[in-house]
Amino acid sequence: MNIFQRSLAILLSWSLVIGTVPVGWAYAGQSAQSEAQPTDPGTIQPANELQQLVAPIALYPDALISQILAGATYPTEIVEADRWMQGHANLKGQELASEIDKQTWDPSVKALTQFPSVLANMDKNLSWTSSLGDAYANQLEEVMDAVQVMRARAQKAGNLKSNEQENVETQGNTIIIEPAEPQVVYIPTYDPWIVYGAPVVAWPEWYWYPGLYVPGPSIGFGVGFGIGFLAGFGWGWHHWGCDWGHRTVIYNHNTYVSHSTTIVNRNNFNRTTNNFNHTANNFNRTNNNFNRTTNNFNHSATGAQHGSSGQPGMSSGAFGGFNHGAVANGYSARGHSSMGGGFHGGGFSGGGHR
Repeated sequence: MNIFQRSLAILLSWSLVIGTVPVGWAYAGQSAQSEAQPTDPGTIQPANELQQLVAPIALYPDALISQILAGATYPTEIVEADRWMQGHANLKGQELASEIDKQTWDPSVKALTQFPSVLANMDKNLSWTSSLGDAYANQLEEVMDAVQVMRARAQKAGNLKSNEQENVETQGNTIIIEPAEPQVVYIPTYDPWIVYGAPVVAWPEWYWYPGLYVPGPSIGFGVGFGIGFLAGFGWGWHHWGCDWGHRTVIYNHNTYVSHSTTIVNRNNFNRTTNNFNHTANNFNRTNNNFNRTTNNFNHSATGAQHGSSGQPGMSSGAFGGFNHGAVANGYSARGHSSMGGGFHGGGFSGGGHR
């Protein structure tokens, strides 16, 4: 009996050991996995990166900045609108505005068609545009702060001041930029990486768009865009603005809220499982960065397309021919499409305003 009891005791002991080992292994595996996977989806960017992100637009008039921030949450529509503008280069003024009004785009995207060079730049630099849309959806207040920081830097460097094209007003710690003439908007042209005094690190693989860049630390201005006849459209210039006190974008006297399924829904989907498959979302957000070398732009085919001289030209028209691949995390079904078309004359140029 003693031998039997002793054997049974040994058998039970081994059963307990064997039964607990997989549990321990499973727990260890879960612990390692939980440590390896951050709970945050990785969309939050530090202040210096947000400043780098807004550098190309921080010196634009307030209303234009609001349109760009809102429109950036619709990267697919940005591409569609720019391609549409290229295909309707024969339309001008009121006729063009009426046709744009019929489109199903967000009001912010429609508003950006008033400035074809800005719209085309957002299409061309779609990685930057999508990142700006992400920042708007996740860090709006921080983005607005970054704009003010960059304006203060440009002002301190002596490059931001009132002139014939725009009024620059300082109210406490807030710098406001508005057109000098209410019915004519001038887009400042500048090098966003040196205009702020101390050099700003350029956004990776940023491509200069003709008409939005001048070499050197100063700010220039191109053709003025007349916007008076757009007053009858709900997406026109005067419906937009920035509420710097509350650090929000204003549309029709209310805080603008994006309903984009491209950016907003993506960032709120399944947050308990980190939202994104970062290894297959076309932007590869490993360590909160894009895999810039394979970010779906066929750069060898586009060659930045700044003209035969290789230098940026000056034009207020939109520019095409860039292969964006599966843009905006695959939300465009266009695949590797490119419409070409070069410069086009569509838009709302004020004609003669300089």
